[in-house]
Amino acid sequence: MSAARTTLAIFFSLLLLYGCVGPQPTQDLLAPTDAQMKIRSLQTRTFDIPDRQVAMRGVIAALQDLGFIIERANEGLGLVTAARFAEPHYYDVLGVTVTVRPEPEGRMMVRANAIYNNKPIEDPKVYQNFFATLERSLFITKP
Repeated sequence: MSAARTTLAIFFSLLLLYGCVGPQPTQDLLAPTDAQMKIRSLQTRTFDIPDRQVAMRGVIAALQDLGFIIERANEGLGLVTAARFAEPHYYDVLGVTVTVRPEPEGRMMVRANAIYNNKPIEDPKVYQNFFATLERSLFITKP
């Protein structure tokens, strides 16, 4: 009887120890996936604009044209954050973060990252609409 209890105690002790061991992280845990790279390519465009300030002003104007309220703009970081209430339910929130980064040869890379109720938007049409508005804005504000 005591041998059975000892065996059971050892079994449950080992079971508890096994339950405490966490899964081992894999080597590619933080490696980008193909889906992430595809979304990133949808979110990024390069423009022939040598001045970051002009590009930032174009981004701000494009976001305002689309009905966004600018929350933050930091020229040093090239970062613009904006949000708006989404139709048809005006309690839904559409947020966007745009980064403007200088590229070689006098170009600017613009990346837009949009979220809808804290979920990333992966629809390419959303980004196509934003970049079409940005192109118009940059054309209008061109010196």
